[in-house]
Amino acid sequence: MPLLKVEKLTHYFGGLMALSDFRLSIARGELVGLIGPNGAGKTTVFNLITGVHLPAEGNILFEGGEIAGLAPNRITALGIARTFQNIRLFRDLTVLDNVRTAFYAQAGYGAAEGLFRFGRFKREEERIAGKALDLLGAFGLREWADEQARNLPYGLQRRLEIARALATGPRLLLLDEPAAGMNPNEILKLMEFIRWIRKEFSLTILLIEHQMPLVMGLCERIVVLDFGATIAEGTPGEIQIHPRVLEAYLGGEAAP
Repeated sequence: MPLLKVEKLTHYFGGLMALSDFRLSIARGELVGLIGPNGAGKTTVFNLITGVHLPAEGNILFEGGEIAGLAPNRITALGIARTFQNIRLFRDLTVLDNVRTAFYAQAGYGAAEGLFRFGRFKREEERIAGKALDLLGAFGLREWADEQARNLPYGLQRRLEIARALATGPRLLLLDEPAAGMNPNEILKLMEFIRWIRKEFSLTILLIEHQMPLVMGLCERIVVLDFGATIAEGTPGEIQIHPRVLEAYLGGEAAP
């Protein structure tokens, strides 16, 4: 059984079809790329999978169960986490508190205990802080724990966003343009970092990316969208020479 299976997914914005009959199957442990020109519908796929939008048609099955229509927090609790094209951190909170927030769904105390700070509150707060510090240490961010997130260099902000996503304990991680704004050297480091988190945290990864060196060097399989429809799927080698992909990216007719 695939970890994620998307069937006949269709979505509209007003009268405009943003996604048409989209299908996707991802096995456990796979690293799959979702690419296409701007406006192709890639982020719409992520928003549908994570509950930001409700699909007009189709099914989204995670570990065999239907998740289309569930609230985003419920989908996160089931084991799907994501990052965003534009980094979304709590910029005025510390690096530590950014990660702590993601652990609170696992807090073992009730609302009254949290409000009045009795019972299990202190013990659970210490446990959450310890887990957050351990995660920051694994990501090379512990020395920044007390710094406001806004003060981190761009590359470390991206790393913090991924760390916060992993604090929710996902099995499927959706990365939306993780290399945006990075130079070639930073992209190479990011590739190694993604390989590391995939192995270290036993993740299945679906990523959107415009940086082709990262996509071709990292993904085992690539799905290509154009105007909301799938135009190709295959290995990086197959996608590089696919006529419809070349046409979508370069315009006109691809050379024979």
